[in-house]
Amino acid sequence: MGNNAIRAGLLALVVLAGGCTTADPSPGGLPSTPTVASTAAEVPECPLPPVTVPTLPEQIPGYTQVDPDTGLHVTGPPVEVAIDTYRLEVTGLVEQPLSLNYDELRCLPKVEAAPELVCPGYFVDVARWAGAPLREVLERAGVSTAATSLRLIAADGYSQRIELSEDLLASAFLAYELEGETLPILHGFPVRFVWPGHSGNDWVKWLVGIEVG
Repeated sequence: MGNNAIRAGLLALVVLAGGCTTADPSPGGLPSTPTVASTAAEVPECPLPPVTVPTLPEQIPGYTQVDPDTGLHVTGPPVEVAIDTYRLEVTGLVEQPLSLNYDELRCLPKVEAAPELVCPGYFVDVARWAGAPLREVLERAGVSTAATSLRLIAADGYSQRIELSEDLLASAFLAYELEGETLPILHGFPVRFVWPGHSGNDWVKWLVGIEVG
């Protein structure tokens, strides 16, 4: 896809419905690509339910072991991120760098999806995730027509570079809920990148930065 086409997609205020690989339909009839819950041109002031900040369990499962509280597999040592100082920094080839706090993300349009998360040779997990569409965040930052990729940055220093494509804009989102509850620390609290149909390596946990390049 050309950069001009991507730029045109970013300027649209409609969000398209949309760590290993995701697949199609999920149990219970939930969509495997996000569905739009609301829209907004700017981050609004909005009434938000209170958040119970999660804590680490007494026993932390080992790599690729099952978390008994969620039934999902665990990858990577957990990182505790202070919610009162949390910021998602959007930088790089953008017109307006962003520094969004947790509630500002929660005030954006909300999408949800229940794709498969597949780590080949290790596990297949299915869960319902919800959060803010990536497209909405990038629209507010104003991505340059020269941009071709994003670098996703985690609080533990892990990063992953991915291509800036229409597929990415149509389906990826920044999850802050898992199964209707606050995202647990083991699975990425405060924010985890979710990209249906793509490798779990791209589902970056403890997301603190998006660098547009």
